[in-house]
Amino acid sequence: MKGPRPGRKCRDVRYRAQVVHELSGEYPLKHLLKASGLSRSTYYYHLREKPDRYADERSRIKAIHMEHKGRYGYNRISIQLKSEGFSINHKTVYRIMKEENLKNVRRRRHYHSYKGEIGKVAKNIVNRNFMTTAPNQKWTTDVTQINIGEEKCYLSPILDMYNGEIVCYTISDHPNLKMVIRMLDKAYGSRKIEKGLILHSDQGWHYQHYNYQLSLKQHGIIQSMSRKGNCLDNAMMENFFGIMKSELLYPNTFKDVDHFKRELKKYIEYYNNDRIKLRLNGMSPVQYRTHNSVLS
Repeated sequence: MKGPRPGRKCRDVRYRAQVVHELSGEYPLKHLLKASGLSRSTYYYHLREKPDRYADERSRIKAIHMEHKGRYGYNRISIQLKSEGFSINHKTVYRIMKEENLKNVRRRRHYHSYKGEIGKVAKNIVNRNFMTTAPNQKWTTDVTQINIGEEKCYLSPILDMYNGEIVCYTISDHPNLKMVIRMLDKAYGSRKIEKGLILHSDQGWHYQHYNYQLSLKQHGIIQSMSRKGNCLDNAMMENFFGIMKSELLYPNTFKDVDHFKRELKKYIEYYNNDRIKLRLNGMSPVQYRTHNSVLS
């Protein structure tokens, strides 16, 4: 007995796609596709009666999504496309991504920075005013704990409020003072310390230690501290930790803590140089700083 002719099989798939389309207004598409035995891409392919006018854009959207490991949603992909000369709006990008089942890997979870013991209140000079007009006017820092199986490590970065760039960082297996002092030494070696530079933090014990405060004074840095138990006072640093964990830590699996540390270093390099920010006019932190230094 002969099997079905290729043309007949194609017509059958097209018919099932049409039935799914007609029922999609009443039932969830994913259930209809499962019942019909059609993949999402096959379904959308057979709905197209005309050549895909966005074939080039579709191909580039998939490539950008892959290049950024699923970290870009439709807004960032839209900006990336426009910077490359494509004429396409964000709604069309959203539709194409939905058709291609391109999802954002970010998984939101509640997390806690490493606080240690909270001590006395220092003056909150920043007072939630994160606005700056140039680099190296206001920095912020904090320590966050990362759990990889039964192992732990701690990330201690300094972030420039001007463009969200990570100025420097240290990664340690122990949340000790040495980790924070090494971070400061890296900052002094990588940036010109401007007069009046403010370094903001929470009330963690590291930042109340004599050696930490002395180091800031010796380099002319003004210390600022959040109010007790108020994470919004250090929202920019908390935001970076949230992005890093939702884009790197939560969606991926790591063999051990050393594997995570290697990937974390790669991620911070990516975050500074390649990951565009909507508030920076579609530029990465380094691109924004470089671009504005040329204009000034």
